[in-house]
Amino acid sequence: MEKQTFLLRNSNIRQNCIATIQHLPASPEKPLQVTIQEDTRSLAQNRMLWACLRDVSEQVIWYGKKLDSESWKHVFSAALNRQETVPGIDGGFVILGKSTSKMRVGEMRDLITLIHAFGAERNIKFSDESARAAEWASRFGSNPCT
Repeated sequence: MEKQTFLLRNSNIRQNCIATIQHLPASPEKPLQVTIQEDTRSLAQNRMLWACLRDVSEQVIWYGKKLDSESWKHVFSAALNRQETVPGIDGGFVILGKSTSKMRVGEMRDLITLIHAFGAERNIKFSDESARAAEWASRFGSNPCT
């Protein structure tokens, strides 16, 4: 059987999904798996994220160091997911992290909200694209299924 994906955007798609599930064979020997999950983040959301990270990287000195956008991405992702660090093979530390490319829309919303809260505490002047990211995150709300 081929994989089928439904993006629930309206009641017609919901009905098509229900009909498809109702016509699937049920078998204790070869059960099919049905997964309902939030969509992964979009390219537009990724652009908004990088605008926010760029603004932070240009304006914040972190413990005496200027970090690039990629480093800030790891810092914020680790904070969002309460990730841990382990000693590196040749010294330093490694964050056991989650890739932002695998984040769902709600996780991306939470990450952008975290970055803006961090920026507000440090009087960061966010660019227009970063401001759009904050507006998107607030409009998206706390319910990732809307």
